Amino acid sequence: MQSATPSPVCLADYERLAEQRLGAMAWAYFSGGSADEITLGWNRQAFDRLAIVPRVLAGGKGGHTRLELIGRSYLHPIFVAPVAYQKLAHADGERATAAAAEAQDAGMVLSTLASVTLEDAAAAGATCRWFQLYVQPDRSATLRLVRRAEAAGYEALVVTVDAPINGVRNREHRAGFMLPPGIQSENLRDDAGPIAPLGAGESAVFDRLLAAAPTWDDIAWLSAETGLPIVLKGVLSAEDAVRAVEVGASAIIVSNHGGRTLDTLPATIDVLPSVAAAVAGRVPLLLDGGIRRGTDVLKALALGASAVLVGRPIVFGLAVNGAFGVAHVLRILRDEFEIAMALSGCRTLTDIGAHLVSRGPV
Repeated sequence: MQSATPSPVCLADYERLAEQRLGAMAWAYFSGGSADEITLGWNRQAFDRLAIVPRVLAGGKGGHTRLELIGRSYLHPIFVAPVAYQKLAHADGERATAAAAEAQDAGMVLSTLASVTLEDAAAAGATCRWFQLYVQPDRSATLRLVRRAEAAGYEALVVTVDAPINGVRNREHRAGFMLPPGIQSENLRDDAGPIAPLGAGESAVFDRLLAAAPTWDDIAWLSAETGLPIVLKGVLSAEDAVRAVEVGASAIIVSNHGGRTLDTLPATIDVLPSVAAAVAGRVPLLLDGGIRRGTDVLKALALGASAVLVGRPIVFGLAVNGAFGVAHVLRILRDEFEIAMALSGCRTLTDIGAHLVSRGPV
């Protein structure tokens, strides 16, 4: 008699099960990185190189994981990162993820490239509060997205600044990735227009894509057009972090796009301390890339983050068991994080600091 498949008990279990459930193209899209996937590997390896040095005899009443972030209270610092085209993983797509995020009191960032409309996602989960924005080549198209997000009750705009063009995603190329019929970017369907042909000697990268890419001037323009807080996602350098503060960003997400843009970018946890030192507490920092355990959340907060975002594990949970899988992934991370806090001598987030982390064996 064949034994039943064991229930997943950690995020790695969900990843293994998701690979079995997803088709080859969807698996390549969600799991892959750019080029040789060196940054993809570094994101994870960098966390493993960090050791936790706990403090003992630090018990007592009043422990919790609550935090304030951009004018709102959250029960814990684990957010759902923006991931495009989630209907590739499950028919309910981002609606299921939003419902699961609400069930687990997790803030969620919805992608511009979601496979459901931003209005439908907001209706599915009250914690679907932030909208990730790709600045469009036409400012009027960008403004239409902003006005829709405002009307739907989103509380912040997360502007991705590190992906003016796609990276070289060889894993997707090998799988022949293309969106299947019925799955598209629902938020951009009314703004798709004809693409003018290139002139003689022109480059698709420099003369088309980069020519329309956003600049710091676009961030200043956007700030003047909306009352929503603006969060810049994709900052890795201390210099860019300082400039982000100067142009009025309300928060910064230290991110390398999950290793999906330029390969050999540094791991986000490795650059976090220098970004935190440059920002000096003027705005909160969030971090994504490689979070797979509650101990990773603890390490990120110890080195300067206020919260973390989780992307691929969310989609793996979605692929395995829809909204229930996403909720379980978030619950696992929450439980592991609380255990890590308790075992390292932290009763609240304010107890978490750089004193808890040291470089482990290489």
